[in-house]
Amino acid sequence: MKSEQSDIRVAIAGLGAIGLPVARWLDDGVPGLRLSAVAGSSPERAEAQTRDFRSRPAIVGLAQLAEHADVVVEALPPERFAELAEPVVAAGRVLVVASLTQLLNHMSLVDRARASGGRIIAATGAIVGLDAVRAAAMGGPGRAVMRTSKPPQSLANALFVKEAGIDLAALTEPVQLYAGNVRDAAVKFPANVNVAVALALAGWGPEKTEYQVWADPSLKRNTHHVLVETDAVRFEISIENVPSDQNPATGRITPLSVMAALHRMVAPLVIGS
Repeated sequence: MKSEQSDIRVAIAGLGAIGLPVARWLDDGVPGLRLSAVAGSSPERAEAQTRDFRSRPAIVGLAQLAEHADVVVEALPPERFAELAEPVVAAGRVLVVASLTQLLNHMSLVDRARASGGRIIAATGAIVGLDAVRAAAMGGPGRAVMRTSKPPQSLANALFVKEAGIDLAALTEPVQLYAGNVRDAAVKFPANVNVAVALALAGWGPEKTEYQVWADPSLKRNTHHVLVETDAVRFEISIENVPSDQNPATGRITPLSVMAALHRMVAPLVIGS
């Protein structure tokens, strides 16, 4: 049996709709993994959020998390991504990323990880089938098209919506907010297109991945439809994600995908390429 000293130490950056469920899961006990440290919006809030944990983690700043962990989970607001990612990668740690749009904006981190011996794992988040997309992309050229439709409240805080002064609360029918490629969408919707970035990075890149964003008042779930076509395969994926109670822009499956990524690190059997 592995000792606690040989467990992988996991730190969590951000204790919101993604980070807090992951932290609680780790605290409940996962063989081979141990919650070692957390960083929240403030030390006082992080203290309150972890007060009932069975084994209290260290509460530190973002820049110090790498000193306390082998693996650091990023679950932060977009504007704080680099503050965490850069020291974690520089220290040669494993960084599990939930904010894939921010990773797209900081791809130089990949070269830094190669130099430091670190590793970056992009959590699947609210999309499925990335193993098939990766396999399809191995065969050469292909086409990937994604359409995202969300309840208006899930997009109300999007940068593009705010800057354009669009009143999504007044919608009575679906409205297309964006059509283009994933690279441009990541600029206009920095906190809303993680699923599209995941598809792009798994497949043919953000410039070659077609993307649409719709606000649909008839929906209660965030929905995504993906079409992939190559010489070897054609497949379609449809996803309906239940929004988090804490943050409607985040699906309930997103923290579960982070848990799955962490569990994969210690599982004796791994399914999927």
